[in-house]
Amino acid sequence: MGDIVIKEVLTKHELREFIYLPSKIHKNDPDWLPPLYMDEWVLFNKKKNRSYKYADAVLYLAYRNKKPAGRIMGLINKRYNSLKDEKHARLCFMDTYEDQEVVHALLIKTEEWARENGMVKIVGPLGFSDKDPQGFQIEGFEHPRLFTAATNSPYLPRMVENEGYIKEVDLVNYLVPIPNELPPLYNRAFNRITGTREFKLIEFKSKKEIKPYIIPVLELMNDTFMDIYGFVPLNDQEKRDLAKRYLPILDPKFIKLVEVEGILIGFIIGMPDLTKGIIAIKGKLLPFGIFKIFKEMKKTRKLMLMLGGIKDIYRGNGIDILMGISMLNSARNSNMEVIDSHLILETNTRMRAECERLNGKIIKRFRIYQKGLL
Repeated sequence: MGDIVIKEVLTKHELREFIYLPSKIHKNDPDWLPPLYMDEWVLFNKKKNRSYKYADAVLYLAYRNKKPAGRIMGLINKRYNSLKDEKHARLCFMDTYEDQEVVHALLIKTEEWARENGMVKIVGPLGFSDKDPQGFQIEGFEHPRLFTAATNSPYLPRMVENEGYIKEVDLVNYLVPIPNELPPLYNRAFNRITGTREFKLIEFKSKKEIKPYIIPVLELMNDTFMDIYGFVPLNDQEKRDLAKRYLPILDPKFIKLVEVEGILIGFIIGMPDLTKGIIAIKGKLLPFGIFKIFKEMKKTRKLMLMLGGIKDIYRGNGIDILMGISMLNSARNSNMEVIDSHLILETNTRMRAECERLNGKIIKRFRIYQKGLL
């Protein structure tokens, strides 16, 4: 089959090969979901991606017969390791043809890099933060791809397991039908909560109204996500960058907040599914791709739950029901038919129970792997 050569990506030409290799690997899959290439060029640029200030990373390309055959990123998130007192490396953005030898060569090279940098364990797929795809999909390939999750082929996790990688943790993805009528339990809880003056539900009609709340929401996210596996808190500049990136595509009616005496204590953010739009434009936003995405967002009947959190001391007081019912009402009024839960850690029993109480079913499962390096 020819020799395999592993090269570190150092030139712009090599970076282009790295970024566009998945489109070649999946060229015969009409439903393959490409990344947004404009974002990819920023993500892998050490001068433009601020995450490199707290993370070390290396990109590798595998060549067979002098042609790109696979790729991987090795990552050491020094901020996360410091917070958790760990010495863990991460693997991410891995893709290959169905070739065990290429997978072996890429993983061995990444493991060597991690050991040389003093790491004792490697986990992944995990990127810089929760904004990046997490895990390899291992179940549910019969369902449409999600722009919020990994898009690997079914063979890739199997080949990674062949290299000694075992389960670290799973994430599950629920599809929840939007009910015409809510269970009586929800209505009673909603009436009880709205009957008090303590909790104030905040809803929006315009993006202008959203702007003052974006940074406080991201600050609350930092607070409420601290114990979630793999989460890295955003610094002030990253909050501004994230706000700037997502504000243009946020729909005000799918943002729900709760305050107590003017202090933000809970939030939930949904977004119409833009997966079909990204497939239609083949990942290219310019010059007119963004308009096609907006068109598909208006046509979709699926609402994606992107983020949500409640301040610790207020959990168990029905804040989730207050925001959830408001979100369901907005979704129903917008002719949405289903809600996609995004990825939920399998250990998050509270959120999983809420999905199942609304007849949600697991349609996909994603796995983060681990391997000791000692």
